[in-house]
Amino acid sequence: MALTIATWLFRPEMLVAQSDSIRLEPIIVKGFVPEKFMSGLKIQKFDSASLNLFRFQNISELLSLYTPIAFKNYGPGQLNTASFRGTSANHTAVLWNGLNINSPILGQTDYSTIPVTGFDQLSVQYGSAASIVGSDAVGGSILLGSAPSTQPLQLSIGRQQESFNNHQTQVTARYAAVISDQWSFSGKTNVYDGRMNNDFPYTERNQYTVLPSTSFQRGLVQDLFFNSKNDHQISAHVWLTRNRLTLTPEDKAGRELTLTEAYRTMLRYQFKDFTIRTSWVRDIIDYAKGDYSQLDHAVTDKFSNRVERDFQFNAIQIKAGGEWAHYRAQVAGYDKALVTENRGDIFLLTRWQATARLVISANLRQAFVTKFDPPFTPSLGADYFIVQKETHNLKLKGSIGRSYRVPTLNERFWKELGNPDIRPENGWNKEVSLEQNIVIDANQTFSASLTAYHNRIKDWTYWNPTQSYRVENLQQVLARGIEAQAGWRHQINDWKSGINLGYALNKSAQEKAYDAYSSDIIGKQLVFVPMHSGNLNAFIQYKNTRLTGQAQTISKRFSTFDNTQFLEGYTLTNLLAEHTFVWDKIKMRLQGQINNLANTFYLNVRNNAMPGRSFALSLILIYDPPHSAK
Repeated sequence: MALTIATWLFRPEMLVAQSDSIRLEPIIVKGFVPEKFMSGLKIQKFDSASLNLFRFQNISELLSLYTPIAFKNYGPGQLNTASFRGTSANHTAVLWNGLNINSPILGQTDYSTIPVTGFDQLSVQYGSAASIVGSDAVGGSILLGSAPSTQPLQLSIGRQQESFNNHQTQVTARYAAVISDQWSFSGKTNVYDGRMNNDFPYTERNQYTVLPSTSFQRGLVQDLFFNSKNDHQISAHVWLTRNRLTLTPEDKAGRELTLTEAYRTMLRYQFKDFTIRTSWVRDIIDYAKGDYSQLDHAVTDKFSNRVERDFQFNAIQIKAGGEWAHYRAQVAGYDKALVTENRGDIFLLTRWQATARLVISANLRQAFVTKFDPPFTPSLGADYFIVQKETHNLKLKGSIGRSYRVPTLNERFWKELGNPDIRPENGWNKEVSLEQNIVIDANQTFSASLTAYHNRIKDWTYWNPTQSYRVENLQQVLARGIEAQAGWRHQINDWKSGINLGYALNKSAQEKAYDAYSSDIIGKQLVFVPMHSGNLNAFIQYKNTRLTGQAQTISKRFSTFDNTQFLEGYTLTNLLAEHTFVWDKIKMRLQGQINNLANTFYLNVRNNAMPGRSFALSLILIYDPPHSAK
């Protein structure tokens, strides 16, 4: 059995311990921080405690319980795609240290292949941010980041055993040192391994098939940071993943194999206000059905460079720069053996602290693509404190911005069905929100937000069934809705407690008819997009013992474009209990988890039932010696 490696840097008890410890000089890596220029947009950052709960799971399991993002999940370890604010799977940008890692041929990310252990920081940006992050950021963006270690040495090994003979193993090392009088160094090495055998004790639920499958996932994350006292900063990042999924493995004729590999590498250098980044990403997809002797092979390479410079003029901050990327694709379904493409972007991002209460961001971006003319992409946003007191603040936020999505390589080059004349999608996103934070007393805090948005997307691409599934610009879609969130925290002596609530109303429908096929679906809710969704997360903690309850509710989702068929809504609940034992340099974290506590029957896609109640037990050992003064 392969033993995997993962780190447990973020632990609830460390939130206090870090403030009292003596450590090496802090390492500051500025890198790509897009949130700074996103005034007016809704941004949700995840704390260490939230990430801790999901260290053995993929990112979709975390986001589905804390955000209104709707995931189309085919089953445990199977394809998992997102619908953000009523958009499709290829309308969410996924950035790793500022680099878009969506597949160039598919234009989307399979979230079952993104484990939470693969990154240190997570933010979700709602609505269009194309002027800041580029293509794909139509419904929103998911921002993943790596962080330098402040610990001289920390080692951890973790194992989770789940129902259905599923298990995960992780091992991680974090380290930091002073190399010389001028240079300091830190790094992280993380290896993980997950096996989902899915040995279900049933083959169907409520007369719907539970599709048998097996999958395994392996990965290596390596981050290195070098920092000098004279403002030279160098970082290197590597993320290697391999995922193997087999559907109906016992059926020799009907089984399906999907093997995906990703090689993500990045080197970044910064001197004062100047930054340069170079990266190479390779995505490999192998597919076969029945006979595995001959695989449909697809490999894409992305070589990219980014140069940027920061400027400061009193209350105005500016980031100006450009990106260039070269794509090479060899896909079995294309007419050409090798397809190449060049893309470029120039951008100007500004942040103006107009007054103590008012911050304004104005951003500009122009993309350039081989044989395409993407639209000029401006945005304007502002944050204004209506109330700004020590114990209470109320902030009004608003933004308007243009979005675009460059067609995928499949949409343009797929044999017979692709369309080289397809137009880039483009649209305008408008939103306004209120955010409130209140310090009730010395032990309690309360926060709440209310957001309304309106996002119209033109030239929405569609694989048209009336044209033998040839891709065309067939739709104009309007997504609009309301999002509400609230949170409460309480702490007194050794007791802590808290609750987070979220609700989203999302109406997403086609506005215009381009042909006879689409005329009868005008105004109908898009398929697999829930109109209502909600989530709840509550915890109570005494010293090192914590109990967490989670709930997620999804309204019915239509499975046909004319809304004549639908999947019933459902509510899922989970329960987690954990305790951390501490012995000098060793910590042991024990967690028990019950998923789908009520054994709810539900479908995420037609005719494919999700499994029922399951259990998981995880154990993490951490070697964390006290930090001494240098």
